[in-house]
Amino acid sequence: MRIIAGAHKGCRLVTPGGANTRPTSDRVKESLFSMLDGYGVVAAANVLDLFAGSGGLGLEAMSRGAAEADFVDSAAASARAIGANAQKMGVGHSVRIHTVDVITFLAGLRGRGAEDERVFDLVFMDPPYPLGEDAVTQTLGLVSGLLDEESIVVLERSTRSPEPTMPSGLEIFRTKAFGETTIHFVQLVAPGD
Repeated sequence: MRIIAGAHKGCRLVTPGGANTRPTSDRVKESLFSMLDGYGVVAAANVLDLFAGSGGLGLEAMSRGAAEADFVDSAAASARAIGANAQKMGVGHSVRIHTVDVITFLAGLRGRGAEDERVFDLVFMDPPYPLGEDAVTQTLGLVSGLLDEESIVVLERSTRSPEPTMPSGLEIFRTKAFGETTIHFVQLVAPGD
């Protein structure tokens, strides 16, 4: 696995391995970031990479000009891989790694109060394909409080998974399938819709 564009193009990434890690293919990543570039959301973005694995999506965003990124994965091997990759790319100072369950992390962020609320411009959600739809919806519900009207959530699921149920306040505005992978682009519902 490697960074495919930007300042760190060609940088090979360490992967944690194991059955729970499923890196996004270069073909999917290239198309995904082409679409995100069209939305103007990557440059200077504050990125949140949930179920981060090796951190490939968040680090790709960093290579393309994102300002900072938070990576969340419950596996210690993933945290080590993300840390090694961030150091290799020289972006360790702009990265925070959280070795905790995604739901626990998000609930903790939402519970800090309005004066400490973080807003993320770009959220990657690439949960394990076996993760149930209720858990995906719950995660999206927690993420919704960390977004503004310009934010985009990129939800990666199996093509065989049903279309995710959106919690109140969120909508899918674009879906693109790539073989076994389907990418859903999610945003806050515009006022008045």
